[in-house]
Amino acid sequence: MESVSTLVKVSLPNYLRNLPIPNSISGFAKLSGSDWLSLVPFVGTVSLLVYVTLQAFRQKSPKPSPLVNLKVQKESSKVVNMVDIEDLGDKVCYCRCWRSKKFPLCDGSHTKHNEETGDNVGPLVLKRKA
Repeated sequence: MESVSTLVKVSLPNYLRNLPIPNSISGFAKLSGSDWLSLVPFVGTVSLLVYVTLQAFRQKSPKPSPLVNLKVQKESSKVVNMVDIEDLGDKVCYCRCWRSKKFPLCDGSHTKHNEETGDNVGPLVLKRKA
């Protein structure tokens, strides 16, 4: 504990007293290269302390989970679509990117979505066997 006391009462005040801090803003222009170098540890330490303090008091907002469905039937608690397989015809494509203007049918909106996001989503294709 004595070493901490010596550091706070003697060493730190001596170190701060010997720093080349000018009395005015224009005095910074007159500092030599070695004066600037002697200020680096002090400025770095103060900057680190300010950063750590600000991070401790910063409000951490929880990241919202990324939504898949941005606009389709948002008033419903769950989006469910049922189709009678007899009504399908030879081939039908269903949207899986949630961007289709004809949801639940695919209108090709996944192409633009994939280009913008780097995703690789495509439609669900159902077709009858020949």
